[in-house]
Amino acid sequence: MTNLTGLKLSAVQKPTSISAVQHRRNKLVRRLWEQSELAKAQQTGAQFAPKKFRTVTDLNGERRQVEVNKRIKAWWFTTEAGKVAICVRYGTRVLELARGKYAVEVAAEKDLPATLDVIKAAVLAGELDTAIEAASTKMRAAFGK
Repeated sequence: MTNLTGLKLSAVQKPTSISAVQHRRNKLVRRLWEQSELAKAQQTGAQFAPKKFRTVTDLNGERRQVEVNKRIKAWWFTTEAGKVAICVRYGTRVLELARGKYAVEVAAEKDLPATLDVIKAAVLAGELDTAIEAASTKMRAAFGK
């Protein structure tokens, strides 16, 4: 037991589940990371194609999982003024970042990764929880129809 005396022991246990709010934040942070990596890849001229698994049925009727490239659509676009704007999406819904404001304007495409990192920090801090909740509620309501 002499080896453990130098360590700070604790009675904390790993939680078995996370709250719905934290789950939504994590989901949006993963998508923001993908957008950031896509922006970095476009700046260097490289391709960014993360992998995902898809279940397919072959000619024999057997189901198997195949690794395929995940399609990622860019959340940014060029405005009429020539500036780049980013719309943050939760699923198919565009989040309202402030009252009546749905996009973040960026001076140039080279500033996209830094702006996406700021948005990611805001999500982790809980600043967009009400917008995420509203988008999530609308998506759930659409499934009930």
